[in-house]
Amino acid sequence: MAALPTDAGWSEWPAPAKLNLFLRIIGRREDGYHLLQTAFQLLNWGDTIRLRVRPDGVIRRITADETTSNYSVAEADDLAVRAARLMQAESGCALGCDIAVIKRIPLGGGFGGGSSDAATVLVALDRLWGTGFGSERLAAMGLRLGADVPVFVHGHNAWAEGVGERLTPLALPPRWYLIVDPGIHVPTAELFQAPDLTRDAAPATIRGFASDPALGNVFEPVLRRREPAIAAALDALAKYGKAGVTGSGSGCFVAFDAPGQAEAALAALPKRWKAWIAAGASRSPLLDRLEQMS
Repeated sequence: MAALPTDAGWSEWPAPAKLNLFLRIIGRREDGYHLLQTAFQLLNWGDTIRLRVRPDGVIRRITADETTSNYSVAEADDLAVRAARLMQAESGCALGCDIAVIKRIPLGGGFGGGSSDAATVLVALDRLWGTGFGSERLAAMGLRLGADVPVFVHGHNAWAEGVGERLTPLALPPRWYLIVDPGIHVPTAELFQAPDLTRDAAPATIRGFASDPALGNVFEPVLRRREPAIAAALDALAKYGKAGVTGSGSGCFVAFDAPGQAEAALAALPKRWKAWIAAGASRSPLLDRLEQMS
């Protein structure tokens, strides 16, 4: 889709997707939140956020018939809009913005689309409104919107613990991922309440992950038992390597060392699935966008 003209006052910002290369639950906090461990891999593919600063303080999402948004999340539930309103409330800034979200990341797939959209809005408005909060404060604000938002704010692949907010930068080798969207949306809250979910896994370590990155996803066996389409996609991808699901969603993936290998596997997949290839990113393209504006 063509970029909005610069004379209209719009700016364009990437909101990359992520994969959870593994995910386990090692306990619960006293408030009931699950304690997690995971490794976040950022991707070179995702949504695009378009923003236009308004002088009147209004925060408005632009819909499809006006310009660019092409998805059906209610405005009150849209994390991009909620992020802008949170930024305005925390900063006391008198400016507003128009927001248009170009959705490529499937809803409910576990790719972090809503969280990434929110993070991009926080980071971009910090620059456009001149609030100067910086990444640490923005990440703390983002945690109030969702556990995955901080990793997108910081913009680096990371080892994550706690509810996902304790991040350690993680160096990951170049990989190309064949991704399948089975088209299933299982609510996250429902999965966390599943009686067959393992909630007391032994803690992993970064060193252990480096020697055996295929640690698995705690939600995978639950999803396999409940959703035959997910099981079928995982079985198809398992012909090419260790297949897994990302987050608590239905998105399935397998990693390759070279793009040609991923392309050959994509060509051989059954055509009934929506599938594509995305490269792992060494850092978020959002950081590159910030540097372009400096």
